[in-house]
Amino acid sequence: MSTSERPTRLTDRKRAAILEAAVAEFRAFGFAGTSMDRIAATAEVSKRTVYNHFASKDELFTAILWQLFEASQALDVVPYDPARPLRDQLLVFAARKMRLLDDPGFIDLSRVAMAELVHTPERARAMMDKLAEKEEGLTGWIRAAQADGRLRAEMPPAEAAHQLQAMLKAFAFWPQITFGQPPLSTAQQQQVMHDCVDMFLAVRAV
Repeated sequence: MSTSERPTRLTDRKRAAILEAAVAEFRAFGFAGTSMDRIAATAEVSKRTVYNHFASKDELFTAILWQLFEASQALDVVPYDPARPLRDQLLVFAARKMRLLDDPGFIDLSRVAMAELVHTPERARAMMDKLAEKEEGLTGWIRAAQADGRLRAEMPPAEAAHQLQAMLKAFAFWPQITFGQPPLSTAQQQQVMHDCVDMFLAVRAV
């Protein structure tokens, strides 16, 4: 986070410190092994301050997932342009997605969420369902392209969006999250982007 992006109000700085500390604690000790006391100590704030921002550990974990969602959505919006080739527009989306998947902070947050999903799937799934209700991004772009008659409409937009993103993540997210593989090089990212977009359009384009 750059200096210009850091919260300026004290309460915002404390909230950011609590979230940062929570990510570190959840990563190190898991959900069950992390306490609000430890988070307060790591964030160098009082336990009361933590509870002033987050009523429970579940609420704090949900806030972490929300950060993950916001980071993804911030780069997920590619306005549909009927005058531009579909491939060019999807490559813009893919490039933005690759930058996100290459971000160490995003990877850290993702590991926290994935670990909780494995250990207590019912809790994490309920939280993720709430976040998914607001997800749009690429789905809206695909919906517009289908309405314009340039993409096949037999698959719902959300499923088609998931299909493309799943292809990208198969190379640039899951190997890094689950097996600790290094991030893709720039050349590898370019290859994955072009291959995934071309495969998607080979099936979905009219």
